[in-house]
Amino acid sequence: MKYLVDHEWLFNHLHDSRIRIVDCRFSLADKEKGHRDYTEGHIPGAVFFDIEKDLSSPVGVHGGRHPMPDLDEFIHKLGEAGIDETVTVIAYDNGEGAFAGRFWWLLQYLGHEQVFVLNGGFKQWKEAGSPITADVPSFDKVQFHSIIREEFLADVEEVRAVSAGKKDAVLIDSREAKRYLGIEEPIDKKAGHIPGAINKPFIEGFEAGKFKSAAEQKERFADVDPEKQIIVYCGSGITATPNFLALKEAGFEKVKLYLGSFSDWISYEDNKID
Repeated sequence: MKYLVDHEWLFNHLHDSRIRIVDCRFSLADKEKGHRDYTEGHIPGAVFFDIEKDLSSPVGVHGGRHPMPDLDEFIHKLGEAGIDETVTVIAYDNGEGAFAGRFWWLLQYLGHEQVFVLNGGFKQWKEAGSPITADVPSFDKVQFHSIIREEFLADVEEVRAVSAGKKDAVLIDSREAKRYLGIEEPIDKKAGHIPGAINKPFIEGFEAGKFKSAAEQKERFADVDPEKQIIVYCGSGITATPNFLALKEAGFEKVKLYLGSFSDWISYEDNKID
C-alpha cells in the first residue's frame, strides 16, 4: 500500500529517529475528547494535532465548517513538533481514517510525500497489545519547507463549473446516502447534495475497521473514469479525505479535494442543491 502502514510496521519502526507520529483523534460530538484520550495514553513518540485548533482555521462566512488552516501557522506547528520534509510521518486516529486523513492530505498538499495513515488506527494498535504511554515527547525545532501542490485542491468556482456542466469532471459526495439524498441532515443548515455529484460513502472503503485493499478500492470506483478529473467532497472536508486516499491507492491520479465541501457550497445563496 502506498499511503498506509499497519501496526506491525509501526511497531518495528517505533524507535526510528526519522519517524514522526501524529495523533489526530477527535470527536465531533465532544471536541475535547481527542486531547483527553491523548493525555490518557497514546502511541509512544506521538504528538497531538487537533482537527479544529491545528488542522482548521476559525469558521467564517465561507470556507465551510473546517476551513483550510492558516498555512504559515500550520507549518510553524509542524516545525515545533520536529516535522520537516525529511522525516517520515505516520498519522493516526481511532481507525475512522478521516481525522488522520485530514492531516495526511494537508501534508501531501504541502508537498510532503512521505506521510502515511496508520491502518486500523489507535483502536487496532491497542487491541494488538502494542505499547501505549502518557509521556509527551519533545523534539528539536525544525523548519518545514513546503511546495504547494495546487493540483490537490478544488475551490468553489471549479466545483460550480463542474456542477453546471461547463467542466468535464467527476464530483464525488463522500457522505452517507441519507445525507446525500437530503433525507437526513444532522449538521448543516440545508439538506441535499451538489447537483451532478455521485455518491460514494467513505465508510464503504473500510472493512473490519481498516481500509480495503487497493484492488477493492479500484472495484468501488469502477464506474469512475480514471482519465477524468475527480473532485471529492463531504460535509466539511474531513470525511472526504479517506475517499481521496482510497482513490490514490486505487491508482487514480487526477484527484482533488473540495476542502470547504457541502458546508461551504451552501454558504453561497446562488448555489443550487439537489
